[in-house]
Amino acid sequence: MGFFGRLKESLSKTRKNFVEKIDSIVTGRKVIDEELYEELEEALIQADVGIDASLELVENLRAEVKSRRISNPEDLYTVLKELIQDILGVASTDININSAQPAVIMVVGVNGVGKTTTIGKLAHYFKANGKSVLLSAADTFRAAAIDQLEIWGNRVGVAVIKHSEGSDPAAVAFDSMHAAQARKIDVLIVDTAGRLHTKSNLMEELKKVHRVIGREMPDAPHEVLLVLDATTGQNAISQARLFKEAVGVTGIALTKLDGTAKGGVVIAIKQGLDIPIKMIGVGEGIDDLRPFDAREFVDALFARDNKPAEQ
Repeated sequence: MGFFGRLKESLSKTRKNFVEKIDSIVTGRKVIDEELYEELEEALIQADVGIDASLELVENLRAEVKSRRISNPEDLYTVLKELIQDILGVASTDININSAQPAVIMVVGVNGVGKTTTIGKLAHYFKANGKSVLLSAADTFRAAAIDQLEIWGNRVGVAVIKHSEGSDPAAVAFDSMHAAQARKIDVLIVDTAGRLHTKSNLMEELKKVHRVIGREMPDAPHEVLLVLDATTGQNAISQARLFKEAVGVTGIALTKLDGTAKGGVVIAIKQGLDIPIKMIGVGEGIDDLRPFDAREFVDALFARDNKPAEQ
């Protein structure tokens, strides 16, 4: 199965909760009335598109219905797909690794979102694309985090720079920067502790790691990648907002899309925070983390099983 097929399969829960519900709302209706708009709004909110994004989508839908003089409710399905595509855009947004050597990616996120696994898969992705990779175990809060990163390093075949548990995370980042420069590494991926985003002292520590990286290399880190768990829905939005304020998140890796009926959070993130989603995880396999392509995502989300999906 190709990646589009896996993406379509991973969105099956969201499609059932969201797109199929929209389909059922508009199918067989005779008129486009206020009740129809309210039902569509409710379906969007339940899929974790978010209140603000849902209201905006329905208002834009009203405007399109009026300007295009649409009278058939079933035409709303296609129009809504177009409007969601407008929010997400059409281009894929690549991780910035071409501006320097090493390109430094600082990875942040709370415990339980799949951060270390995402780093391992990201290292595999870059290595498969011909890049040399080094991992930095700057999550020194738990010994298990260092061990887990080493397991991924061995699996992928990349080295890991580490200190002992409880060491200063900024010191690990410092040593990793020098090692990456000395070895002429293409991509340095820096793991950080699974910050409880409500703890200001831990956020300050993240800022320190960020400062140290920037001091060692101008414009670094080149990416601050926030790992979010799609199954947490709107909670992911509040996490993203706080991390963005603390360390200037430049992109999001969204994991566990295959395990949720609330994949509409992709729309909420883009509309509410304007942080690009750069990578998505659609399964547990090592190849199941890929660059996010907005058009591909929308086509997979709106694909009907009784007809070929748009490519």
